[in-house]
Amino acid sequence: MTLDEGEAAPDDLLPHVPLPVLDLDLPTSQQIHGALRAAILSLALPPGTRISETEAGARFGASRTPVREAMTWLRDEGLIVTRPSRGNFVTPLSEDGIRSAQFIREALEMAAMVRICANGLSPEDDERMAAALTAQGNAISLGDTAAFHAADDEFHAALAGATGLPRVRTLVVREKTALDRLRALRLNDVAHLRMLEDEHRRILNALRKGREDRARRVMTRHLTSVLDVLEDLKASHAHYFE
Repeated sequence: MTLDEGEAAPDDLLPHVPLPVLDLDLPTSQQIHGALRAAILSLALPPGTRISETEAGARFGASRTPVREAMTWLRDEGLIVTRPSRGNFVTPLSEDGIRSAQFIREALEMAAMVRICANGLSPEDDERMAAALTAQGNAISLGDTAAFHAADDEFHAALAGATGLPRVRTLVVREKTALDRLRALRLNDVAHLRMLEDEHRRILNALRKGREDRARRVMTRHLTSVLDVLEDLKASHAHYFE
């Protein structure tokens, strides 16, 4: 799916997407960015959707400046593209982008585990990862897929943060963004979610024991599973891909 210059833009969907009410005590641009980012990653705003800055401002009750700042961040993350005289559009999924992001993410998280096993897992980092696991279990019990994925994000961010290198966490989160929309296309049945939770638990146990070999083995299977279903997702959702 591409957005050519001569192609008619799809109708704005923003007025029909549930968005949170802004908290006046928090930075406006960050809240707008977070809300739009979540809508894009969940495919509530699917690839090709035009996001009007005017509509966004009206929905959030915000001025143009924080809306534009939020759009800049989404653009930097590769989630929107701006077409001159046409506006902002949600980017299509890219197989090359997905494979590149998975490669980079795997390299980063493998290196993170090597460092953690060598240096040890601090009680604080152990607690963060364990809390994410508990949140995943609770989300499964409640049937809350969004909460499960939020806890999934926190587990991997906590693992990267356990290296003690802040930039590693930043890079892992950034590369993971290119993969996260695939979660909305996959079958999120309870068995699949429990498998992911179990893999996280086994990774954490291996890190606690300093078992680099075991941690790497489980993580490899955990991270590469998305590539096993990529072709099927492309075939069943071709209109989302470039």
